[in-house]
Parts: sequence; structure tokens; C-alpha cells
Amino acid sequence: MQAPERIDNDVATHTLRVRWPGASVALDHTALRQACRCAECQFKRHQGTPIRAPADVRITTIEPVGYGVQLVFSDGHARGIYPWGYLAQLAATAVKR
Repeated sequence: MQAPERIDNDVATHTLRVRWPGASVALDHTALRQACRCAECQFKRHQGTPIRAPADVRITTIEPVGYGVQLVFSDGHARGIYPWGYLAQLAATAVKR
């Protein structure tokens, strides 16, 4: 999966705006935090524990990692890497809602 053309953190609407050629989507900060795939969050899910993110959680930093981005959240969570393909999956789900 190729990298998006642009990623913007829209603090006013609490969304991460991602634009690929021919498509653009806004992903909610809370939904992204709940969708984290780091080892800790994966373990919690496998144990049947839902990932609870505060409704006011925000993305504070976006760090490129080559094949995706690491998102740092205001609740201190900074472990999850969101590969481009995974962001595209989340975007496809968001568009269907």
C-alpha cells in the first residue's frame, strides 16, 4: 500500500484527515485510539477486554515510520503503529458508516 498524499491532524474536529489519490477521509481520534494494534492492545482484545479511550482523547503527535505512522495520544499511549494498509481499512470502514 502506498503512503497517502497528505495527513493532517484537525484538532478542531478531533479527526485525522488522510488523503490518498482520489480519496479523502476523516478518522476520529477516539476511534483510532480504540483501533490500536500494539501488543498491549492486542493482548487486551484477546483477553476480551475492550480498549477504552476517553472521549476527549486527542492525537498529539504523528511520527512517520516508513510503512505507516505512529500516533501519539493525549492519554499517553504511544505504542501503536498504523501501517498504510490498516489506515486504508479503517478509512473504508469509516466511509461506509
